[in-house]
Amino acid sequence: MQEKELEKQFSEICEILATINNRNDIYSFLRDLLSKNEILEFSNRFEVAKMLDDKISYVNIEGKTGMSSTTIARISKFLNWENKWYKNAIELLKAISKKHHEGHHSW
Repeated sequence: MQEKELEKQFSEICEILATINNRNDIYSFLRDLLSKNEILEFSNRFEVAKMLDDKISYVNIEGKTGMSSTTIARISKFLNWENKWYKNAIELLKAISKKHHEGHHSW
């Protein structure tokens, strides 16, 4: 499937997610949409991105997550060279965490 076709196929879901401003509602929608294993896969990929951002080695990441070096390399590619939304998401998470530590709760 070409990238534009993939984006078009997924666009309605992106629109829905962009309008939901409640963490529990987002989780409920994704839980209906995805299997438990698919949710775990998403979560694990993001954990790998955070570990790569923290400069943890592939070997240590493989040991901690069970992800293959091929998957880790793909995540690294997107973290560092492609869309960079892993990097953007990590920065957003850091900003959210900072707000929570300062006593401002956005959710």
